[in-house]
Amino acid sequence: MSRVGKNPVVIPNGVDASIERQDFAVKGPLGEMRMTLVPEVEAKIEDARVVVRPRDASTRARAMWGMSRSLVASMVTGVSEGFTIDLEITGVGYRAQLEGNALKLQLGYSHDVLYPIPPGITIKCEKPTMIKISGADKQKVGQVAAQIRGNRRPDPYKAKGIRYAGERIRRKEGKKK
Repeated sequence: MSRVGKNPVVIPNGVDASIERQDFAVKGPLGEMRMTLVPEVEAKIEDARVVVRPRDASTRARAMWGMSRSLVASMVTGVSEGFTIDLEITGVGYRAQLEGNALKLQLGYSHDVLYPIPPGITIKCEKPTMIKISGADKQKVGQVAAQIRGNRRPDPYKAKGIRYAGERIRRKEGKKK
């Protein structure tokens, strides 16, 4: 029995949700999202809450129950509040800035790295060493953050590179004589 799936998803004020067969759609102040639920689960809207239930008692239906409820909850949170990931840049001369619809990263390579900003994502550089990625789709925000971080992952010897805010880098000891 899924412990996550038992909890209904509360729909906040200002968010409209609809279900047609297996298609779940939600619309809020930050955008609109759609998803097709797996056939093993069914969803209903009851008293401003989305309730997800398995269709039968099979192992796959119980596994998809919790996953589907989590995806629905992420969509509702995304269109109402949105998701944000902060990145920190550490290193001498390493910095980021916005240029049109691209993020320009200077990461110690011979050329600057230009990262095109995908639609539905907003990126802000409040400081040259801070990047704030936000959007309504949790998966897309995390994917963009991972791709930007992948341009210069944190070095375990000097801790230089791009890391998530609050991420702790395990330092390694250098060469000994």
